[in-house]
Amino acid sequence: MRTIEARVNGEECRGWFPETEDELRGFRDWLVKAQRRGHVAVDSETTGLNVYAPDFRVRLVQFGTATEGWLIPVEWGGQFRRAVVWALRTAHALTIHNAPFDGLAFDREGFISLDDLFAKVTDTKILAHLYDSRPFEEGGIGTSLKPLSVAYVDPGADDGQKALVKIFNASGWTKETGWAHIDIRHPDYQRYALLDVLLGSRILPILTDKLTDLGTGKRLGDYEHEIARIGAVIQRKGMLIDAPYTTHLRDELMDEKGLYLRKANAYGVTSVDAPAQVGAALVGMGEELTERTEKNQLSVGKEVLLPLADLDKDWHRIGAREPNPLADAVLRSKRAGKWAKSYADAMLNLRDANGRIHPHTNTMGARTARWSVSNPPLQQLPSSDWRIRRCVIAEPGHVIIASDFAQVELRVLVALANATSIVREVNNGADLHTLTTRMVFGIGPEVTDAQLKNDPRRKLCKIISLGKAYAGGIKTLARQTGLPVEQVKQAVGQYDRALPAIRRYGKKLTREAFQNGMTVLTPSGRTLRLSRDKAYTAIAYMCQSSARDILGQALLEMDGAGILDHVIGVVHDEVIGSVPATDAEEIAREFGRCMDMPFFGVNIESEPEIYGDNWGMGYKGPAREAA
Repeated sequence: MRTIEARVNGEECRGWFPETEDELRGFRDWLVKAQRRGHVAVDSETTGLNVYAPDFRVRLVQFGTATEGWLIPVEWGGQFRRAVVWALRTAHALTIHNAPFDGLAFDREGFISLDDLFAKVTDTKILAHLYDSRPFEEGGIGTSLKPLSVAYVDPGADDGQKALVKIFNASGWTKETGWAHIDIRHPDYQRYALLDVLLGSRILPILTDKLTDLGTGKRLGDYEHEIARIGAVIQRKGMLIDAPYTTHLRDELMDEKGLYLRKANAYGVTSVDAPAQVGAALVGMGEELTERTEKNQLSVGKEVLLPLADLDKDWHRIGAREPNPLADAVLRSKRAGKWAKSYADAMLNLRDANGRIHPHTNTMGARTARWSVSNPPLQQLPSSDWRIRRCVIAEPGHVIIASDFAQVELRVLVALANATSIVREVNNGADLHTLTTRMVFGIGPEVTDAQLKNDPRRKLCKIISLGKAYAGGIKTLARQTGLPVEQVKQAVGQYDRALPAIRRYGKKLTREAFQNGMTVLTPSGRTLRLSRDKAYTAIAYMCQSSARDILGQALLEMDGAGILDHVIGVVHDEVIGSVPATDAEEIAREFGRCMDMPFFGVNIESEPEIYGDNWGMGYKGPAREAA
């Protein structure tokens, strides 16, 4: 029996690493006694972070309390594996920091199913987010185990990772690869593994008490655990990739990168990743660049170049100016290179043995609890390009379906603002953007909705409405529209006068935030903390968080209806599925039924569609070519 010692907040703690069957009996006895006292913390050490990589495996599984822990070398198989399976299935109250990761790892290894684990787990990362979702750079602590431990458990807490990385580097491994190669008996590795459960055990009661003091009800915590389980189920399902097409696309994108780099070369720019070159060339072409970086260099980021290229954030032509050819070339060369690496290459490299990718789904990825999707970052794809989405295909005999909410953030906004006249019109079938355009600019029935569809005034009102829901300032709106700041400022003034309920609601939220310690409380009971110098974000946070909770409720409805297994991804407000072609219409309708619901008087509606044999077909892309 190996013994590992560690000190936490001045207290001596101990862990054990059994190497024989007799020593495992001690672990079983310990677990039975520990469960009588309350939650047992669980963690795992694995070969990497991609649970579905062909060579992924779980090496250690740790169980612990505030002062004691056991490290079980599950990679040795046999009796050690059986002990872990027994412990996970027998224990009735577990705590894990970031349960979806360990849950997926345990599920893949066959230790315990996701459903069975989540039925008895408390995720301290979820609790940390509910208490304070701000990242460190915005005044919070973040939700990672070490900074939480430093803040709440032991100011000198050290999880031992820095020591491990030094060992990795000295052995010729990287921070990513060292986990698979280090000797499982290495004392620094074992100390690191022990500390995870010791700290996790101590954080649980602290966060529980803090949430009680905050007034966050148990119901919201239970809801978030259900949503986390659903996100893990969707990640486990994954997306089938068309490998030949994706390989061809990668090569095509690299050619595209080179093509636009050569166009930039014509203006004296030898590297599109050299801001100084790009800035100097644009100034030489007569462009006026006013924004600067923290290092006082001319800013030539995407947000600056898009208006110069006469493009909006979805890469549609704005029509406000003659596109600058250098800005256009720089943008397109950089995008092609990024897409080749971050999407095409990533999809090919992240495939599992069955040709699927499993994008990492964080169901509380943003400060407002909006979902985030990474590896690859599917949420960053613009709606104007189908090529990356074309990589995702339906299973044989299936088609891709999807259902997207219709203007959900804005419907939430008018409902919470009690804009009753707008709610009534929307519930009667009016398009919200067209309706606000008529109100702002006094457009009568002599102009039809069809005529307004492509009217620049409608686009301006749409951007202003989204700016209200996403805290976009005048300068941001000016960039997105390509219009002068003064003109946008005037339009926003007209908007506020035409829709006074929204303006009043924003002021009310800001006033209440100052009165309540710079916090706002969402309808679900979620406390969102604001930065004192950004009180104007109250309305945006309220809309985004409420819209996210509506999405969560829709997914719970899908789970209850027995159709969650068809869902292969959630990107923004779009729920994507792969379903048998013969049942596509019925399941698409069921997607829509689960997503449609009332919210404070407004009808939340969705738009279910049958795309075809690939995801890109929902974005005007082609069907797959016949084999």
